[in-house]
Amino acid sequence: MTIYNFSAGPAVLPQEVLKKAQAEFLDYANSGMSVMELSHRSKEFDDIIKDAENLLRELMAIPDNYKVLFLQGGASTQFSMLPLNLAVGKKAYYLVAGSWGKKAYTEAVKLSKTIAFEPILLASSEESVYDYVPSFDPADIDPEAAYVHITTNNTIEGTSIYGLPDTNGVPIVADMSSNILAVKYNVADFGMIYAGAQKNIGPAGVTIVIIREDLLNEEPVLSSMLDYRIQADNDSLYNTPPTFGIYMAKLVFEHVKALGGVEKTEEINREKSGLLYDFIEKSDFYTSPVKNPADRSVANIPFVTPSKELDAKFVKEADALGFKNIKGHRSVGGMRASLYNAFPRQGVVDLIAFMEKFEAENK
Repeated sequence: MTIYNFSAGPAVLPQEVLKKAQAEFLDYANSGMSVMELSHRSKEFDDIIKDAENLLRELMAIPDNYKVLFLQGGASTQFSMLPLNLAVGKKAYYLVAGSWGKKAYTEAVKLSKTIAFEPILLASSEESVYDYVPSFDPADIDPEAAYVHITTNNTIEGTSIYGLPDTNGVPIVADMSSNILAVKYNVADFGMIYAGAQKNIGPAGVTIVIIREDLLNEEPVLSSMLDYRIQADNDSLYNTPPTFGIYMAKLVFEHVKALGGVEKTEEINREKSGLLYDFIEKSDFYTSPVKNPADRSVANIPFVTPSKELDAKFVKEADALGFKNIKGHRSVGGMRASLYNAFPRQGVVDLIAFMEKFEAENK
């Protein structure tokens, strides 16, 4: 039985990458050591982390005046690092279009009780369970603010921001965890981008931060581990980094480059997701909770049947047939197909065939 992993993260990785990692696992580059055993100060690992950075710079066309950091603690640690480093004594705006955006804003509010800065809720779609991306008037933004925070892809709710909003000249900071390398963005349009690796880049444990140099903090923050300037000055080696995760990221970057780069992965992702969206659109049995088709995510596609009972039956039968981790998030319900870069097109085709059969049997 073929297994298709629809997990929202940790998620499916390219088989070619897993096979290469397997082949090199016991002896990396004739070192006689596994990557898991390499010192982060060794020449072998120095080559790995530099290659990883250079490949990411090439794939995303990252300008020279941006630093690339490989950090730890997941994207959630950035919810605190970001205001600590960029917003002291300033305002910071949050566009909340999903659960993770709300967590970022909530963490900022918590931090503002001990650090002098003002987090401001710019707009939110929480009242309708984040089924659309809210808009706002750029004139409402203080041009002296530190940043406007957005989430480019809402993993749980299945919405995305493709065209960036007007922020009245204030730098945009983006949590790009679930569609980095899946959709092409112009890095120069952002002040900072951050992303957990476990969806499109590698195993959980690595967080990518891409930050414009002029935004690096001048004053030390309360912890060296949470200080962008210290991390940048130490080339992500202030302490022992997640070496194996960075190695896996390098392999994934090589894989994406071999495919044809981010332009090609976006083309593939739009075709894959389009198959499923088109099927849902034509069905009067399945529906998408996302209000505006232009907001639909190419990475995470939630859908429901006519009842919660049928949703539960669908998940049970799908799981038995090898469609794993397709149950939707508890806050949304239903099902969710996460179609990250490494998810195979055939998995979408086979899922649609099952959906047709399930509809015929249960309509």
